[in-house]
Amino acid sequence: MKRPFSSVQSETVNPASLPTASLLTRDRVRALAIDAGFSEAGVVVLPHTNDERDAERFTHWIQSGRSGSMKYLARTNAEQQLLRARAVTPFPWARSAIVCVTSYHSAQPKSTDQAPANAGWIARYAWSSRVDRDGKRIPSDYHKVLLKRLQAVEARLHQECGVFDARAYVDTGPVVERALATAAGLGWTAKNTCLIHPKLGSYVFLAVLLTSLDAAPDQPSLTVPDRCGSCRRCLEACPTNALDAPYQMDATRCISYLTIEHRGPIAPELMEGIGRQVFGCDICQDVCPWNRKAPISADPELEPQPELVNPALGELAALDEQAYEHTFNGSPVRRAGFAGLRRNIAVAMGNSGEHRFTAKLRVWAEAADEELRAAARWALECLEGRRNLGGNR
Repeated sequence: MKRPFSSVQSETVNPASLPTASLLTRDRVRALAIDAGFSEAGVVVLPHTNDERDAERFTHWIQSGRSGSMKYLARTNAEQQLLRARAVTPFPWARSAIVCVTSYHSAQPKSTDQAPANAGWIARYAWSSRVDRDGKRIPSDYHKVLLKRLQAVEARLHQECGVFDARAYVDTGPVVERALATAAGLGWTAKNTCLIHPKLGSYVFLAVLLTSLDAAPDQPSLTVPDRCGSCRRCLEACPTNALDAPYQMDATRCISYLTIEHRGPIAPELMEGIGRQVFGCDICQDVCPWNRKAPISADPELEPQPELVNPALGELAALDEQAYEHTFNGSPVRRAGFAGLRRNIAVAMGNSGEHRFTAKLRVWAEAADEELRAAARWALECLEGRRNLGGNR
């Protein structure tokens, strides 16, 4: 995991000693963020209005065991306070949070669209790529892309406001980005627990810059009302019932968690629901009406790699570890690991109904790797069951 960018440490700036122009305003922050390459941005005073409520919700979620094996989410300080529950717990000097948004929406098919039976699915956020100096398209990691942009925003603020403390994070720090984004007026937390921006939808990356600067005291309330209404499309579409109630998500059943964060064998009762997903999941977002009219992103550093859209399972399975490293070097897909990706491919093969994968699965069923072996044996049983039911291909 990357180390977060840290500015030079100094004494926290006293807002009273700064001219009014040094206080953060939404308009100024937004201008700097867009100039750095972000799609949108907002700023919120810390602690924010719903800080205690959000902290209680996060704490309950952790204590209920819904974070699965993601132990880093449950890290505490010496006083046993959850670091991620409140931004001011690990960073008592933080007086404001700048939240930046970048869209990764693309014109490619959705995971819920018709696709070949032998095709897998990689979450669209992981398709990102850019063209290098030699004109070759290579994978790009949104963590690095957005972190560089946050650093540019911080550098501009240092020029304007002088020395202050700051931390920049893109999915790596002890902050709940979605809660801060909601507090900054960038959208609402939907029933699928994703942030929905009223114009950009939910296909967005979030990046947070904590600062010791105060936001302007005359900042108006920019809370975006919940516009999910009576819609339940995301809840009804989730194949593993990870969204077991509106605004509630059990990570231990979430396909994204199972195919990326989870290590070891996947529970057999969840394998069928995983379907063809080999890295992450877009289903709850793909069925969301708010994404139908969201604008297509034209970000040159986050353009989709065509070969990662509906990738052929057979081609993915043929990758050895060296080829895997070469193919996904610099890509978010590496988060799953070589063993994890092969396990996911085996599950997708079992769900495909394609008996062409039997030979490969038989080899994997004798693998030394327990997670791959268990997935392959389940897949073989699944395909054999379909054959007996007349589903031979």
